[in-house]
Amino acid sequence: MELLGRVRRLFYRDGLSRSEIARRTGLSRNTIKKWLAAPGAAAPSYRRASPAGKLAPFAQALRQVLEADARRPKRDRRTAVSLLSELKAQGYSGGYTILTDFIRAWKEGSAANVPSRAFVPLKFELGEAFQFDWSEEGLLVGGLWRKLQVAHLKLCASRAFVLVAYPGQGHEMLFDAHTRSFQALGGFPGGASTTT
Repeated sequence: MELLGRVRRLFYRDGLSRSEIARRTGLSRNTIKKWLAAPGAAAPSYRRASPAGKLAPFAQALRQVLEADARRPKRDRRTAVSLLSELKAQGYSGGYTILTDFIRAWKEGSAANVPSRAFVPLKFELGEAFQFDWSEEGLLVGGLWRKLQVAHLKLCASRAFVLVAYPGQGHEMLFDAHTRSFQALGGFPGGASTTT
């Protein structure tokens, strides 16, 4: 855009010939003629044709392999290294990074169709389920630093929660934490399903 504006200023404002503009800018006279004849102030754009590349003959087969692997469990999918060795056996002479760039572009392009991208929102009825977990917290008691195990119980629908601290995580503490939490909440969930 900057060079186009300079060419137009030299021609229209300064009154220089196309040959003189070509000498000063290093552009050909045909380019200058085309730029001056073009309507508007849009800069010319050039599109270079990208070379086919070494992976182009294998691209369709590679897409089919990636689509098949996307439907398999994650542990059964082929890695980029194994795909590279398979392609080399078929005559591929390119490098690993070209292959990984292709795989990355394919994953970004087909992310909506991959089964692993499914999302199911969690929705709970009141009193249907609760969550329970432990955490380790530090507390200063009588000038001494103590580690406590804190039981967290949270209702899934209302997100109401109760915290109870214990010196350890034994079975007795687990049962006591549930009993105290349900007493504090005024009962227990009807379905009594636990999520952790």
